[in-house]
Amino acid sequence: MTMTRRRFIKNIVYSALGFLGLSGGGYYYARYMEPAMLTTQTYTWKHPKIPASFNQVKIVQFSDIHLGFHYSMDQFKDLIQKLKAEKPDLLVFTGDLVDEPQRYHFSSEIPSLLNELEAPLGKFWIYGNHDHGGYGTEKLEAVMSNGGFTLLKNQVTEIKKDGDSISLAGLDDIMLGAPNIAGTLNQLNDDTFSVLLVHEPDIADRVKDYPVDVQLSGHSHGGQVRIPVIGSMVTPPYGEKYVDGKHLISDRLTLYISRGIGTTRMPYRFLCKPEYSIYTLHPNP
Repeated sequence: MTMTRRRFIKNIVYSALGFLGLSGGGYYYARYMEPAMLTTQTYTWKHPKIPASFNQVKIVQFSDIHLGFHYSMDQFKDLIQKLKAEKPDLLVFTGDLVDEPQRYHFSSEIPSLLNELEAPLGKFWIYGNHDHGGYGTEKLEAVMSNGGFTLLKNQVTEIKKDGDSISLAGLDDIMLGAPNIAGTLNQLNDDTFSVLLVHEPDIADRVKDYPVDVQLSGHSHGGQVRIPVIGSMVTPPYGEKYVDGKHLISDRLTLYISRGIGTTRMPYRFLCKPEYSIYTLHPNP
């Protein structure tokens, strides 16, 4: 996507302000401390379309690891242990495993570690823009598949439990993939609770026209560096309008954005700690 003149100017100004703000005592904190302060966001989903058999089902979302860009295999191993300890029923990864696939040396440890993660209702993933970048598409698919994850690329699957089901859909990356929004989302049923995985959050403004109840995204890193009054500094295309947290997009659609695990473009986090998210399902009485 071609950067607009306004965005270019904004990024130059924000980068200069960020450099000034982080060049003093805040630099060490933003470079070495906050990026390691992994947090957990917890949400409860109460919805009349959630079947009774899905009561207390736990969905764990992790996103935007960016291995290779100031995120090491040792950190990845620690992350895997934390995710294992959550004991998810359903595990979803919303893209960007590696920062630069064309330069990264893929260790055989990566799929082995991913295989340690267990989720009785399944492990699913979607492409992010970095996963497609640098001819990484096929390599990332092999790594994730060998790690026991199922790719949802413009696909819908049914998550079944005790005779009931919910729908899980996944779109190809909006920026560098070939997303089929209408063809995928028109497969969803109005009567079935549905969750969509799509890397870029801003596409929610189009998703709201389809029978999707929840959209899970990453990509934005929550802005990564937040300067008081000014706001988020790192806002990539399709991650500029909806940057972090929970957003009610329409009467039907709710968007949740993960701040992600790693960093990209700048190895800093400031007032924007890394996270993974836990969603617990409850049928409305």
